[in-house]
Amino acid sequence: MKIYVCYGTWTAGRPVHPHPCGEAYEAVTKAGYRPEVIRSYGLGLLPGVINDLTQGRREVKELTGNYWVPVLVNDDGTVIQGSKKIVAWAQGNPLAGVTNTAAGATAEAD
Repeated sequence: MKIYVCYGTWTAGRPVHPHPCGEAYEAVTKAGYRPEVIRSYGLGLLPGVINDLTQGRREVKELTGNYWVPVLVNDDGTVIQGSKKIVAWAQGNPLAGVTNTAAGATAEAD
């Protein structure tokens, strides 16, 4: 399992502006997973000429057709993009024996 994030997995900014990548990562780890973190740098709204400079953003573009993170890639190859969708997936798919799933996040993509 891999999770593509911008620069990090911090959750600072709550409750005013939660960090999307941190919210997604936190939900996945609270559901019992330990994904490989791929720091993609850049910013989704920047042009391809800039985002293509980083391997992470290039891989995200190949997976999703755009440069926006966070993106979760499950071991079966399923791709989930956007923090709200990743949080919902993590809450609905905790590993066996895990009861402390993430609370609802409100961030989207970076």
